[in-house]
Amino acid sequence: MLRRLIILLALAGLLTACASDPGPAAAPAGSDGAFPVRIDNAFGTAEIPARPQRVVALGVTDADPVLALGVTPVARAGYAFYEETGGLGPWARGLVRGEAPQLLTETEPNLERIAALRPDVIIALSSSIDQAAYDQLTAIAPVVARPAGTIAFGVSRTDQMRAVATALGETARGEELIRTADAAFSDAVAAHPEFRGKVGATVLPFDGKYGAFTAADARGQFMTGLGFAQPPAIAERDDRKSFYVEVSSEQAGLLDGDVLVMLADEGTTKQQVDSDPVLRQVPVVARGDMVVPDADTRGAMTYNSVLSAPFALERLVPQLAEKLRG
Repeated sequence: MLRRLIILLALAGLLTACASDPGPAAAPAGSDGAFPVRIDNAFGTAEIPARPQRVVALGVTDADPVLALGVTPVARAGYAFYEETGGLGPWARGLVRGEAPQLLTETEPNLERIAALRPDVIIALSSSIDQAAYDQLTAIAPVVARPAGTIAFGVSRTDQMRAVATALGETARGEELIRTADAAFSDAVAAHPEFRGKVGATVLPFDGKYGAFTAADARGQFMTGLGFAQPPAIAERDDRKSFYVEVSSEQAGLLDGDVLVMLADEGTTKQQVDSDPVLRQVPVVARGDMVVPDADTRGAMTYNSVLSAPFALERLVPQLAEKLRG
């Protein structure tokens, strides 16, 4: 069971964005500076009586939209990807003001530690909390959790930003940040019409297998937002209940397309990719059209926030364009 959890966290990005997000929910009720606000979610309703001063960003990417609004959380969860830098990518580090947030590294919410932080609100949008955890956290502070109808780690960039902006009383600024991120995607799409209709999977190697990210995941959304389509065999296997489709090494041919984005780090996963004889024979790999982004580009795609999406576009789009030209 523990090994299964570790694998799932790796696929979510813990061991390690798009012109249109899938089905953004309507903006929660509330206006700038007007409190209280109520934000419905999959487990209940967060009732925030006053503008929060102490924010815990419990979701692994939730500190990005909080920082984008000029608020430094008192604590934040983070990917091990950026553990040495407080869980923050290079697109967000310069926004920290005052004392750096405590980094919450536990795989399950540490209720005692969170309560000791005396939060006014807990942001848990990009997280895997369930009803039981939500109920326990709500006893500490209002919890802004994922919207109804979404899966764990499946909240879009737009919905995440809108919920955080409402919770912090900054809805107008939140919409401005959404427009800026969307414009970066629109510009990339306009500059590269050759992407439209091409087939390209985004894949994480793990434990001798591969996880192909679906459109419910930030990394899958990144490619579909640029106009790429999932490989048909992957789309057929998407049960809409998970953010990835598991592919065995023997099935690596299912990943074929016009381009392949392989999110392999410099350690064991890169070794897995380099030593896989079946993967090497897949046409997209054999002809040299596999892209292996650097660590910060992988991180930016994984975070898929209003801050990281433009960062990822600037770095990955030229690589994709080069492969298609070739």
